[in-house]
Amino acid sequence: MYIVTAQQMRDLDQYTIEQLGIPAMSLMESAGKAIAEEVIAWCGGQQEEQADVPRGRALTNEGGIRSDERVIPDRSRQHWLVLVGKGNNGGDGLVAVRYLMDAGIAVTLLYAQDPQELTGHAAAQRDAAHRSGIAYRVWSEEWNLHAETEEGNKQESGINHTASGSKQAEHNQHPWSNYTGIIDALLGTGSKGEPREPYASIIRSANISGKPIIAADIPSGLNADTGEVAENCIQAQVTVCLAFLKQGLTQYPGATAAGEVVVRSIGIPRSTAKQAGLRAHLITDDVLRDVLQIDTSRARAIDGHKGTYGHVMVIGGSMKMSGAGLMASRSALRIGSGLVSWALPEQLMKHMVGHVPELMMIPASEDPDGQWKADTAQTIVEQTAKADVLAIGPGLGRFEDDNEWLRTLWEETQQPLVLDADGLNILSEAEGLSRWPRRQADTVLTPHPGEMARLAGVSTADIQRDRIGIARDFASKHGVVLVLKGARTIVASPQGDIFVNTTGHPGMATGGSGDVLTGVISGLMAQGLSGLQAAAFGVHLHGHAGEEAARKRTGNPASLLAGDIIESL
Repeated sequence: MYIVTAQQMRDLDQYTIEQLGIPAMSLMESAGKAIAEEVIAWCGGQQEEQADVPRGRALTNEGGIRSDERVIPDRSRQHWLVLVGKGNNGGDGLVAVRYLMDAGIAVTLLYAQDPQELTGHAAAQRDAAHRSGIAYRVWSEEWNLHAETEEGNKQESGINHTASGSKQAEHNQHPWSNYTGIIDALLGTGSKGEPREPYASIIRSANISGKPIIAADIPSGLNADTGEVAENCIQAQVTVCLAFLKQGLTQYPGATAAGEVVVRSIGIPRSTAKQAGLRAHLITDDVLRDVLQIDTSRARAIDGHKGTYGHVMVIGGSMKMSGAGLMASRSALRIGSGLVSWALPEQLMKHMVGHVPELMMIPASEDPDGQWKADTAQTIVEQTAKADVLAIGPGLGRFEDDNEWLRTLWEETQQPLVLDADGLNILSEAEGLSRWPRRQADTVLTPHPGEMARLAGVSTADIQRDRIGIARDFASKHGVVLVLKGARTIVASPQGDIFVNTTGHPGMATGGSGDVLTGVISGLMAQGLSGLQAAAFGVHLHGHAGEEAARKRTGNPASLLAGDIIESL
């Protein structure tokens, strides 16, 4: 599934209209119909819970005549308010009302501004809606809702309101109480920053109305590129994303504001995205197979042996953080590596022997405190000769001259490398990516947002404000595959490819989860995948394993441990 920025979507729209000859009004008509169909599906789904009626089933009769009419019991109880801005997003909403009216659902338009201010295609759709007899209103102060207090937000509908600045005698007398749901067609992908009045007041009132909201394309107040949300941003139950998935909907907090995202075609051929050279995708099984050319079955050759599936060497672990190296090693084994070696301080090794019988251990530091020393670098380089992939950092700790130690491994080893945890912290303090030579073999960095901030020399908040943009720029600038961890992990390639992962579970926010991911990516690389393939497939499998582990913790998924993820790989 392609992911697009606002500008890329505009370019695709223009290409479709000007080069393919598909009229803009045709695209708007398709967009409005898609929105209406999702509203109808929502209504049917809500009433199924009470009436047990099949959602969206086509009606048939004995003569074989079929209808696309949706089965919704008692449509007369549905009355939707459509919030209309003056741009094309408003035009999409205006199309939707005609299809809803045709489906027997009552609709009222609420214009943010005088409807005569609409221009172009939106104005044409306004005229069509008015000629169809659809009722409309224009925003005024009487529609304003204000939350009185935080405690007052827990009334029957979940909200306590005042109208026009004074307390209501009864909530059901307020205009918003007349509607069963809201369609947000106020602001589109071109809007950035804080919405101006009256849009801010409309958004605020819609959110505290207690009504379900379905957003057209993106929630108003959400940055379509970064996922940032304005102070006044629609909080939708469903977002009907039109044509291609907008980048901002894939990242938090935008993903929360969007609710369930449904991507609907509006007649722009999918092939136009490929022709335009778009390089951002949501990670799905199809993308893994067709775009990244990965055999997702992970089938084993009938005549394969342990050497067929590669040798990972994990370099890390210390007396204070012994588990990190062990978990990275275990997950590399569990994901299918033929052999895994763990280079660790000798004093630590005696405590680890026997925990994982399948794991080979290499004493790499003679420090009596079980810590690493800078003079072990050449020893490690010699030991890596038989390894296919190196994983450096889990549980490593910091030590004197550790930047020179890492630089030696960086320059004198030829294998693909996965760098995590303190390996990343050493790299950032040594300014290695700026000063050290680029490695010829694939190099994968797996930072969480704090580590990414240190690598990029910015704040964590800066990272979170534009995760995709920063990941893309960093990977391209430094020639690495970057895995920016977190909810909706991002994988970026040196060539500008972006892959966004949606698998995972909140219970995975636990110590050691990142060490498991390091082992997974390293193990997949040892089995022959490139750094980019292993990173994208690895985060996908890691997330699925976390979901499976959480399902097994039926009593309390929050008790999930990193070791549970390993056992679910």
